[in-house]
Amino acid sequence: MNAFRRILEWPAAANDDLPLALWSADAIAYATGGHAAGDFAASGVEIDSRDVVEGDLFFALLGESTDGHRFVEAALAKGAAAAVTDRKVAGPHIRVADTTAALIALGQAARARCEATIIGVTGSVGKTGVKEAIFAALDRSSKGAAHRSVKSYNNHVGVPLSLARMPARSRYGIFEMGMNHPGEIAALTRQVRPHIAVITTIAPAHIEMLGSEEAIADAKGEIFEGLEAANGEPGGVAIIPADSPHYARLRDKAERHTGTVVSFGRAPHADVRLLDAVPAAGGGSLVTAEIRDPEGGNRRLCFTVAEPGDHWVINALAVMAAVHAAGADLGAAGVALAEMSGLAGRGARIEIAVDGGTALLIDESYNANPASMRATLAQLGKTPARRRIAVLGAMKELGVHGPAFHAALAQPLTEAGIDFAILVGEEMAALANVLGANVLGAGELGAGELGAGELGKAGGDALGKALPFAHCQTPSEAREALVCFGLERGDAILVKGSNSVGLGGLVAALAGKQG
Repeated sequence: MNAFRRILEWPAAANDDLPLALWSADAIAYATGGHAAGDFAASGVEIDSRDVVEGDLFFALLGESTDGHRFVEAALAKGAAAAVTDRKVAGPHIRVADTTAALIALGQAARARCEATIIGVTGSVGKTGVKEAIFAALDRSSKGAAHRSVKSYNNHVGVPLSLARMPARSRYGIFEMGMNHPGEIAALTRQVRPHIAVITTIAPAHIEMLGSEEAIADAKGEIFEGLEAANGEPGGVAIIPADSPHYARLRDKAERHTGTVVSFGRAPHADVRLLDAVPAAGGGSLVTAEIRDPEGGNRRLCFTVAEPGDHWVINALAVMAAVHAAGADLGAAGVALAEMSGLAGRGARIEIAVDGGTALLIDESYNANPASMRATLAQLGKTPARRRIAVLGAMKELGVHGPAFHAALAQPLTEAGIDFAILVGEEMAALANVLGANVLGAGELGAGELGAGELGKAGGDALGKALPFAHCQTPSEAREALVCFGLERGDAILVKGSNSVGLGGLVAALAGKQG
């Protein structure tokens, strides 16, 4: 048989009839109930005109402070294939009654036409990292046929946008879902309709809006309301943290929607159970875990997690649970975990130039809550360094619990052996007061409630060693405090805080520092 005949007789694949273009004008109009002005094909979907690239479909959304229709002309000039608008505009467009409703409708159409295995991820801590790790594992095993929500597109706009971007030929889709009020994840999971739903952990993030960790667990558990089996019937797989104090609550919620609940963690009852974890070369961990088979024949796994920290060991178990539930290649998942590097704002490790050599900058500037602060400070304490410096921004959305949670950071700071701490934001006054009180109790010069950029020394650790610190109000003041302290070769600098504090700018400045 010659080569030409072999090509002609090549077996047909199930998705051969699916479109190569992401969206055609007719498909968009049909999905959104709109009217197409012009014939076109779109290769992407975008809501921010600044991020438009050639071939994108630009949605002109109406926001609280701006109207996306103001940027239609700019989007088309940058190469957008067309715009979705609620009015007639010059150039190719789909005219609809409501552009936000149209985006949701297009996302639902993308979900309906795709036969991919869909995985939803939520949790108080770690959901973006776990989402990225699951994607890396499934993208490797499917040779590029996996899709996921990028960045932290996990809200009422980000989720339908991420769905609308999913190619029809995808084999896997991984979507992050976030919330700060009850009912938000319920609305998102009914759009995503996951076959597998993962909760990473429960912690007091957004406690200001929900009041208690139990309420947070209930809100996260809403993700199970959208679960369905591969045939579209109720079912699917719920994946929950076995070590959580809210395990029983989460399991009860999951069992209302599916008969298949998989747990992960250290607990003896965990279905994906950690057996051992030891430090690996390069700062990660070598993990041994066991996947429980209800019918016997448990499976043991050994793999490396490149990301440092005990929290990433547990995250990796959630990743393996999801990959196993999807029926995908666990070996490929192990390779993906071994190759993962930190995400910008979420653990990226950057070598920066300082006087006399280089220092390590750990970028955790995108998010912070009490649990992630403790975990990250513990990891900083284990990081080889001549000196360890922590730049900690305020933790937002803690409400009346905020002062206590901020003050409680004194303990992990001391346990980590931090050499200098910079506290940024008004909320950090509670921690500054504790550190200052410790100073007074130790007979040192106390700082009381420090003003912006004012330096103090905190005592009270087991050896009586003082902890120098500064309380600043802005990232620019924090940078000045770093300059005054002086960065040296071999330092490790952690920058962590809620995104609204603006410490990402400090990271950018440090990363661009020369000499």
